[in-house]
Amino acid sequence: MAWNYARLMLGNAIRRSALVLTVSEASRRDILRFFPKADPSRLIVVPNAIDSTILDDPGEEEMERLRERDQIHGPLLLHAGNIKPHKNLDRLIAAFGLLKQQPAHRELKLFIIGDEVNRYGSLRRSVEAAGVRQDVRFFGFVPDRTLSGLYRLASVFAFPSLYEGFGLPPLEAMACGTPVVTSRISALPEVVGDAAVQVDPYSVEDIARGIDSVL
Repeated sequence: MAWNYARLMLGNAIRRSALVLTVSEASRRDILRFFPKADPSRLIVVPNAIDSTILDDPGEEEMERLRERDQIHGPLLLHAGNIKPHKNLDRLIAAFGLLKQQPAHRELKLFIIGDEVNRYGSLRRSVEAAGVRQDVRFFGFVPDRTLSGLYRLASVFAFPSLYEGFGLPPLEAMACGTPVVTSRISALPEVVGDAAVQVDPYSVEDIARGIDSVL
């Protein structure tokens, strides 16, 4: 329903020849695909920016608290975002399973942060199928201060989405100094530029390769 309403409002704006602001060239291309009669000159890209609170250093005391609370004593692979199917978490978990078969990555852990984890039982099944139940943890919503700390504690941030209109989490992770592995499709190449490892999100092996190259 939300998409239908947004599409109606967008169509009305285009018919009135109003300026339409969107957050990426990829989204701009999508708008022109759905509304081929739209005037391209009136579709303006204004990229998103991160909330500055994510840049606040949590401090060593908070970082140590997170290490102890979440038992982070080795390399950490982190994902943050919602848990909808286009986030491609089943393949990320499968890629993590491949990495865990290598002796060099036996200590690696995967943390997945996102709302409504319990709605997607397929993720639990993916964890079981990959044989990594002891090494994957799911979190719901976390406050910005906690998220900022987890970004900084992560060895790699993985975001292999199949589609994004923009994609703030990779930008947040990079702003916290964390290496990023993300998709080479949709809007994500615009977001990360040449500052991240880009992979084929449809290939479990390529996702694993990208993470391995960073580790």
